[in-house]
Amino acid sequence: MRKILGALLGLWVALPAWSADQALWEKSTLNRILARGELRVGLEAGYMPFEMRDKKGNIIGFDVDIARLMAKAMGVKLTLVNTQWDGIIPALLTDKFDVLMGGMTITPERNLQVNFTDPYIYIGQTVLLARKHEHTITVYSQLDDPRYTIATKLGTTGEIAARRYMPKARIKSFESEADAAMEVRNGRADAFVYDMPYNVVYAAQFPDALVHLKEPFTREALGWAVRKGDPDFLNWLNHFLRQIKDDGVYDALYKKWFENTAWLQHVAN
Repeated sequence: MRKILGALLGLWVALPAWSADQALWEKSTLNRILARGELRVGLEAGYMPFEMRDKKGNIIGFDVDIARLMAKAMGVKLTLVNTQWDGIIPALLTDKFDVLMGGMTITPERNLQVNFTDPYIYIGQTVLLARKHEHTITVYSQLDDPRYTIATKLGTTGEIAARRYMPKARIKSFESEADAAMEVRNGRADAFVYDMPYNVVYAAQFPDALVHLKEPFTREALGWAVRKGDPDFLNWLNHFLRQIKDDGVYDALYKKWFENTAWLQHVAN
């Protein structure tokens, strides 16, 4: 009888915890994705080689290929939600999409609003320099001078780095990385501060106009962002990331987008 009473008491104690876990799962983004049959991924097309448009208007890139694998693993269709960068976290928080995969740097300030997965790639800030400065400027610190104008993208870690490491220079912030880089090509700015992967690709496109100072002067971890209070979805994403890194799929995609520039011929100008 004591054993029976003990077992019943244990079950009675466990039931509330099980009910709470079940309620959490039912509210989970992952559960709703499976029920909906659709994974909605938020990003901003224009961040080479993570996400950009091809000549047919389709969004392609490193993040997009990973998102397709993610949707396939879930057995659902993929929908890409192109979103302006300055509103991308609010869009996630208001359920415009399920996960933010737009190459976002993990920062304490952003982490107050969203939860991040484990880092899926590490990058750093570098400088695209107007070719006229090729023989006079060789390191980023030389740009910390009121004679120089630095272009960067509004609301990014590139803008933060430019203001932190080059406070004496004139900083011009733009809505898109393409507009900011164009400012240097057109001679209206001396340098462009932005993420190394983008700068590598952009410099390869315009070697006559730009010089890439390839040594990063920051180190940043990029992660996928999800809404807070969703441990099941965060757990699944971290395991998915670990799996594609372990089985070689991640490395193959990295080589495709970061070590090979054949895809550039398909990108819209």
